[in-house]
Amino acid sequence: MAKFDLYRELTRDIEPPVISLENVTKDYVDGLHALKNLSLQIDKGEFVFIVGSSGSGKSTLIKLLLKEINPSSGKIMVNGKTLSRLRESSICKHRRGIGVVFQDFRLLQDRTVYENVAFAQRVIETPAYKISREVPRILSVMGLSEKLDRYPSELSGGEQQRVALARALVNNPVILLADEPTGNLDPKNSWEIMRLLEEVNRRGTTVVVVTHNREIVDAMQKRVITLNKGVLISDKKGGYSNAKN
Repeated sequence: MAKFDLYRELTRDIEPPVISLENVTKDYVDGLHALKNLSLQIDKGEFVFIVGSSGSGKSTLIKLLLKEINPSSGKIMVNGKTLSRLRESSICKHRRGIGVVFQDFRLLQDRTVYENVAFAQRVIETPAYKISREVPRILSVMGLSEKLDRYPSELSGGEQQRVALARALVNNPVILLADEPTGNLDPKNSWEIMRLLEEVNRRGTTVVVVTHNREIVDAMQKRVITLNKGVLISDKKGGYSNAKN
């Protein structure tokens, strides 16, 4: 057994995985089989890439973890909770434990950088004194202390993605899901975002990155889960190429 796999097995006995899928299938009404009997586990503190061509099931996996959709069969556990057992009133609380960053940033265009990040805390009724403390702190980590009063239209693509990352992290989620976080960025800004994600991971957050960027996956040498037409075909540590072998 490889050292990486042995480490995962040993640590799994200490703490349960933060993400667990057992024989998960997702079929859509048009007959599309998005995921087929998918089983995988992601442990607390891991950094994992999810790769695969378009239509491989990556976006469906993200939606399942957020409970935006439900599986056709199988069991999904996130942060110790079985998602099928969550009441409607508990779904918002479930999502608070997961930060999400998207390719298209999804910032509120009529609000400043500060207000975009603060919004994530106001939604969960964080006291004002904590917002005034936590928002500048996370924006400082993202290198945006001088951009607090700027609007998204005044920022570069890289800066907008850092604001989105700050918003995803301000509530200290256990898991960060990044769906093609460098898809709209040039190489320099792409690597800056990946450096920040690696720093977030070092601080203890479990990071799951969906990407098509082979260069980044090859260079970072993390765990790589490869999907193909809804089927898990590889789960190894290493680059994109190694994941397919």
